[in-house]
Amino acid sequence: MNTFNKILRISIFILPLFFAGGFRAHGSSDDMQETYKNLEIFSNVLSIVQQNYVDGIDTQETIEGAIKGLLTSLDPHSSFLKPDDFKELQVETKGSFSGIGIEITVKDDVLIVVSPIEDTPAFEAGIEAGDKIVKIEGEFTKDLSLIEAVKKLRGPKGSEVTISVHREGWIDLQEFVIVRDVIPIHSVRSSVLEPGYGYIRITNFQRNTAQDLQNSIESLVAENTLKGLVLDLRNNPGGLLDASVKVVDIFMDEGLIVSTKGRLKDQNMEFSAHAGGPEYNFPIVILINSGTASASEIVAGALQDHKRALILGTQSFGKGSVQTIIPMADGAGLRLTTARYYTPSGISIQATGIIPDVLVPKIAASEDDSPKDPNEFLREKDLRHHLKNGNSPELTGEKPKPPTIDETDLISDRVTIDEKTREKFKNDNQLNTALLVLKSMNLLSGQKTDM
Repeated sequence: MNTFNKILRISIFILPLFFAGGFRAHGSSDDMQETYKNLEIFSNVLSIVQQNYVDGIDTQETIEGAIKGLLTSLDPHSSFLKPDDFKELQVETKGSFSGIGIEITVKDDVLIVVSPIEDTPAFEAGIEAGDKIVKIEGEFTKDLSLIEAVKKLRGPKGSEVTISVHREGWIDLQEFVIVRDVIPIHSVRSSVLEPGYGYIRITNFQRNTAQDLQNSIESLVAENTLKGLVLDLRNNPGGLLDASVKVVDIFMDEGLIVSTKGRLKDQNMEFSAHAGGPEYNFPIVILINSGTASASEIVAGALQDHKRALILGTQSFGKGSVQTIIPMADGAGLRLTTARYYTPSGISIQATGIIPDVLVPKIAASEDDSPKDPNEFLREKDLRHHLKNGNSPELTGEKPKPPTIDETDLISDRVTIDEKTREKFKNDNQLNTALLVLKSMNLLSGQKTDM
């Protein structure tokens, strides 16, 4: 396996990849002549600006701004990283950094929360998916890049940052003063819903996620004979490709998990499951919503295609692209979209997302609560310059809509869980419906066995 293949296995989407070499030049001589012609135009414009602009300019900053414009015009996830920005991203790969704990994106030049990370300062302060961050420390965020926003939101543990937020239904901005903390690296949490039925939530995909998931499953099996599992991927923004592949591998002994396709042959890869691990035959229901993105969509898509799990909830975010970070000689870097990923059935979910097998919209507990799905309006397809879907023409037809369960008559009132978990999930209609679906699957399985 060559160097590019090895590093591409490390990460996908949010977390960076490191590439020691450079990309090969492609294109005809006519293309190269056109490129040189346009570079000459750029050089002339820069010269005019240097000589005639009302104030003196910093040439390096001006050129960096032009590079940023070039990359952001490609798609929402390609960007230029100055040396300090590059170091910031390297910090994330270590799994420990100090900040407020949110996943953010930019839509129409507005900074928007994709999802807060569970049990972080932002989560505890009440920040919600779909919130618009209008100001950071009193400064407007319009036209602020994602990297610049991240730098402003991060800081030493114990320090404060003030953000001004607008939420659907609010008339005025509201300020949140959030104390930064070390963002927890544990991405797996588990509990017992009822005897025999387990619940595991994965908040993002990190280096140890698969092992932590394995440990959680073994703990649930040790407590009871596991009759079914709810795997919660809602508001999971993604993370490491390797981790998502290993998670799927836990539940499968064979078969394709995910493939990637780019312009270069080296970017075309396949990842498959392996036999030899523990055999789990219990049914699985996976919860997804519009905050389920990238690596978490790989897990949902693979287990759905292989009919190993039933997908329940609402349509996912639809981020089906691979970003590679390429170091530059001066310590800067490029974060460049280099491939699309495809589910085992060969479907690109870029800008479309995973369609649930059973559609169950989130229901607010009361009229005073937040909207049913505060992030429902924001998906990959809504981002400016988003990458087009990679499906072939015969796969782009309309799919039948999934059945919708009217769960208002189905929500269980017999869930025997500890008080903390009960309080957390008592108004979670999607989780309650997933539990009832698991029970139904076991009941039907038992009926078939007796026949």
